[in-house]
Amino acid sequence: MTHFDVCYFIKPISLSKRLVIIPTYNEKENIADIITAVFSLSIDFHILIVDDGSPDGTAQIVKTLQINNKDRLFLLERKGKLGLGTAYIAGFRWGLLKEYDHICEMDADFSHNPKDLIRLYKACQKSGVGMAVGSRYTKGGKLENWPWDRVFLSYGASLYVRTITWMNVKDPTAGFVCYTRKALESIDLNKIRFVGYAFQIEMKYAVHSLGYQIVEIPITFKDRVKGDSKMNSNIISEAALGVIKMRWQRLFNNYNITTVSPDIKSEKTSS
Repeated sequence: MTHFDVCYFIKPISLSKRLVIIPTYNEKENIADIITAVFSLSIDFHILIVDDGSPDGTAQIVKTLQINNKDRLFLLERKGKLGLGTAYIAGFRWGLLKEYDHICEMDADFSHNPKDLIRLYKACQKSGVGMAVGSRYTKGGKLENWPWDRVFLSYGASLYVRTITWMNVKDPTAGFVCYTRKALESIDLNKIRFVGYAFQIEMKYAVHSLGYQIVEIPITFKDRVKGDSKMNSNIISEAALGVIKMRWQRLFNNYNITTVSPDIKSEKTSS
């Protein structure tokens, strides 16, 4: 058994059943602050950082912080920039093996307010709910510091997705979410094909197609202050074409799974 195998299968010592997955690539300006903010919440959350070989030393900062947080701060290091979707899939598999009851997604750049994690978690306590979405476009949701063209693109994408998929989710591209363990365990993660912007859409579509309720919690989404945006034209193109492909494939396949079969080949973990 390798060092990776030993680290990967040891379960967290703390009794927390809530995990926040934060994917990173060159987030040295934000990573320490976002970790501190999550650990300062009134409800205990563990954090899993999934770092795609950041050349700016993001992973090393996390390792330093692990010295005083070894039972609640974890790190998956991957070789190269492999995409947002695969980072979250790796995190989901890790979290399910560790038996977390709720698994959240959150950006590292403070566009998502860590305090809203509590609201997302509590929304998932209701019977039948499989996913809570931090929504910019539900009643009470807001955007701050976004240029008008980006607002137009984002809101237009949401309308487009709702039209194609028939999902009653006002913010289907949102990346600030909380899943229940039951919902994630029901999804065959090997069938999630998209790695960029479309990944968020496909995960909601999977939860929806398996019959779970998706609730939207209004949030204020702020543009990042530090670091560079990861959005690019390839990600947008994947989303536009991917939604149609996803809807078509749904006619012949579903996302259901009866057993969980984790398979992480290109990462190493430290705790």
